Amino acid sequence: MKHLDIVITGKVQGVFFRAMSKAVADQLGIKGTARNLPDGTVFIEAEGDDFSLELFLEFCNKGSDRAVVENVTASQGELKKYRNFEIVKK
Repeated sequence: MKHLDIVITGKVQGVFFRAMSKAVADQLGIKGTARNLPDGTVFIEAEGDDFSLELFLEFCNKGSDRAVVENVTASQGELKKYRNFEIVKK
Protein backbone atom coordinates (compact mmCIF):
# COMPACT_ATOMS: atom_id res chain seq x y z
CA MET A 1 0.00 0.00 0.00
CA LYS A 2 1.15 3.47 -0.94
CA HIS A 3 -0.19 7.01 -0.39
CA LEU A 4 -0.11 9.64 -3.15
CA ASP A 5 -0.90 13.34 -2.91
CA ILE A 6 -2.14 14.34 -6.37
CA VAL A 7 -2.74 17.90 -7.64
CA ILE A 8 -4.62 18.34 -10.92
CA THR A 9 -4.64 21.70 -12.69
CA GLY A 10 -6.67 22.97 -15.64
CA LYS A 11 -10.42 23.15 -16.08
CA VAL A 12 -11.12 20.59 -13.37
CA GLN A 13 -13.76 22.22 -11.18
CA GLY A 14 -17.45 22.20 -12.10
CA VAL A 15 -16.90 19.41 -14.65
CA PHE A 16 -17.67 16.34 -12.46
CA PHE A 17 -13.96 15.61 -11.98
CA ARG A 18 -14.33 14.67 -8.30
CA ALA A 19 -17.40 12.50 -8.96
CA MET A 20 -15.61 10.63 -11.75
CA SER A 21 -12.49 10.25 -9.60
CA LYS A 22 -14.63 8.64 -6.89
CA ALA A 23 -16.20 6.23 -9.39
CA VAL A 24 -12.79 5.25 -10.77
CA ALA A 25 -11.28 4.95 -7.29
CA ASP A 26 -14.15 2.73 -6.14
CA GLN A 27 -13.67 0.46 -9.17
CA LEU A 28 -9.94 0.19 -8.51
CA GLY A 29 -10.26 -0.26 -4.75
CA ILE A 30 -8.48 3.02 -4.01
CA LYS A 31 -9.21 4.81 -0.74
CA GLY A 32 -8.78 8.51 -0.01
CA THR A 33 -10.34 11.92 -0.65
CA ALA A 34 -10.89 14.43 -3.46
CA ARG A 35 -11.46 18.13 -2.87
CA ASN A 36 -11.58 21.39 -4.80
CA LEU A 37 -9.00 23.95 -3.72
CA PRO A 38 -9.57 27.73 -3.81
CA ASP A 39 -6.96 28.15 -6.57
CA GLY A 40 -9.08 26.12 -9.02
CA THR A 41 -7.15 22.86 -8.70
CA VAL A 42 -8.35 19.48 -7.45
CA PHE A 43 -6.39 17.81 -4.64
CA ILE A 44 -6.65 14.05 -4.22
CA GLU A 45 -5.21 11.81 -1.56
CA ALA A 46 -5.15 8.25 -2.91
CA GLU A 47 -4.09 5.02 -1.24
CA GLY A 48 -3.74 1.66 -2.94
CA ASP A 49 -1.32 -0.76 -4.52
CA ASP A 50 1.13 0.31 -7.23
CA PHE A 51 -0.91 -1.09 -10.12
CA SER A 52 -4.21 0.51 -9.02
CA LEU A 53 -2.53 3.86 -8.37
CA GLU A 54 -0.91 3.76 -11.82
CA LEU A 55 -4.32 3.24 -13.43
CA PHE A 56 -5.83 5.98 -11.25
CA LEU A 57 -3.10 8.41 -12.34
CA GLU A 58 -3.95 7.61 -15.97
CA PHE A 59 -7.53 8.71 -15.22
CA CYS A 60 -6.28 11.87 -13.49
CA ASN A 61 -4.32 12.82 -16.61
CA LYS A 62 -7.45 12.40 -18.73
CA GLY A 63 -10.21 13.53 -16.36
CA SER A 64 -13.94 13.59 -16.90
CA ASP A 65 -15.45 14.23 -20.33
CA ARG A 66 -15.79 17.99 -19.73
CA ALA A 67 -12.45 18.46 -17.95
CA VAL A 68 -9.35 19.96 -19.54
CA VAL A 69 -6.38 18.64 -17.57
CA GLU A 70 -3.25 20.77 -17.93
CA ASN A 71 -0.95 19.18 -15.36
CA VAL A 72 -0.89 16.38 -12.79
CA THR A 73 1.69 16.18 -10.02
CA ALA A 74 1.87 13.22 -7.67
CA SER A 75 4.09 12.85 -4.62
CA GLN A 76 4.31 10.03 -2.15
CA GLY A 77 3.02 10.79 1.33
CA GLU A 78 2.41 9.12 4.66
CA LEU A 79 -0.14 6.29 4.66
CA LYS A 80 -3.34 7.40 6.43
CA LYS A 81 -5.28 4.13 6.05
CA TYR A 82 -8.51 5.59 4.65
CA ARG A 83 -11.51 3.28 4.81
CA ASN A 84 -13.15 4.47 1.57
CA PHE A 85 -12.95 7.21 -1.07
CA GLU A 86 -14.87 10.40 -0.28
CA ILE A 87 -15.54 13.69 -1.99
CA VAL A 88 -14.80 16.48 0.47
CA LYS A 89 -17.07 19.48 -0.03
CA LYS A 90 -15.84 22.80 1.34
